[in-house]
Amino acid sequence: MDISAQFPVLERYTYLNTASSGILSQSIQEWRRAHDEDFMRRGSEFRLQQADFLQDVRQQVSRFFKGKVENTFLVQNFSIAFNIFLDGLSNDHTFLLINSDYPSVNYPVESRGFSCEYAELNEDLEQNILAKIKVFKPSVLAISLVQYISGIKIDLNFVKRLKAEYPNMLIVADGTQFCGTENFNFQESGLDVLISSGYKWMLAGYGNGFVLIKEEVYKYLYQDRLHYTLPKEPFLKDRKLLSLCFEPGHLDTLNFGTLKQSISLLEGLGLDFIEKRLHTLAETAKNAFMDRGLLSRSVTERTSHSTIFNISTNIELTKRINDAKILALPRSEGLRVAFHFYNNEKDLALLLKVIDEN
Repeated sequence: MDISAQFPVLERYTYLNTASSGILSQSIQEWRRAHDEDFMRRGSEFRLQQADFLQDVRQQVSRFFKGKVENTFLVQNFSIAFNIFLDGLSNDHTFLLINSDYPSVNYPVESRGFSCEYAELNEDLEQNILAKIKVFKPSVLAISLVQYISGIKIDLNFVKRLKAEYPNMLIVADGTQFCGTENFNFQESGLDVLISSGYKWMLAGYGNGFVLIKEEVYKYLYQDRLHYTLPKEPFLKDRKLLSLCFEPGHLDTLNFGTLKQSISLLEGLGLDFIEKRLHTLAETAKNAFMDRGLLSRSVTERTSHSTIFNISTNIELTKRINDAKILALPRSEGLRVAFHFYNNEKDLALLLKVIDEN
C-alpha cells in the first residue's frame, strides 16, 4: 500500500495532529460515497439488513481487540458511553482518578458525586496509583491509557498485575488515544471495561466508538432495572439489558461501517508493522526532543512513551511551525505533536529543522 497516496491531506501538510483527529483515507472515502449513493437510490430498503450489518461490525471490533462479541457495544463516542456506564453504577462506588486526566473521564465521575481520590501524573504514575489504592481502597479505577496532553502511557503490564492483586476493583479505561496503535488483547489485559472513540488513532471518522466489557462487570450495572420486563417487540426481542442501555435507538451504518473499514485498513497494513513503526518513531522523537530540552521530567524519566509529545514552545516557534505547514495543537503550556504510521523520519526532521532555526 502506498501510504501517502491513501491520505490526500499529507500532500498539503506535515500532519502531526492525530491526537486531535485522525485523517480519512481515500479508500474509506470511496466506501462512504458508495454507501450514501446506495441509501439515496434505495431509501428504506437500504436499512433492511442493518441489524446483520451492525452485528458484523461488532464482530470485527471484538476480533480486532480480542474481546467477546456478546460483550461488545457500538456507541457514538467515548463520552456518551462512559456516562452511560456511570449511570448504571450504584452511588456508593468510590473512584481513583488521575490528576489532570481527560475531562470526559474525570468530570462525569466528579459531577455525579462519587467519592474520588487522585493519583499524581508524573514519572512515577504507576507507583502513585498503587500507593493511593493501598490507602483509599477504591472500588473503581478510571483512567486514560494514554494521557491526552503529555502522551504518558500507563504500563499495560502494571495494569495486569494490578488486576491480579485487586481482583474486586473495576478497572475502566479510555482507549481513545491508544486504540489503533498496537496489538491489544482485551481479554488478557486486566481491564474490565475498555471504551474508545474511533476518530483518532483508529482513523474511523466521527460518530463512532465501542465498548468492551468483561462478564464480571454485568452484576454492577443497572441492577435497579432487572425487575422491569424487556421490550417484546419483534425488532427488539433479542436485545439484552446492556444492549438497550448502550445502544438505544438507531445506529448509523455510515459511521459504524466506517469503523469496520478502518479496522480493515489497519489490518491490511498489519498491527505488527504499525506497532514497530510507532515504537521507532517514538524513540527517535523522544531522544531528539530530550537533546533539545523540550520535554518535562515526567516524560524523560519514564522508560517507554506513546507517540504523543508536548514540547516546550513560544509564540514565535509556534508561528514558524504553522508557517511550515506542520499541523499540531497547543495544549497546556506547550505544543502537542503526535506521530502515526503515515508519519516518518522526514516529518520529524522537518519539525526539528524548524525548531532549530535561530
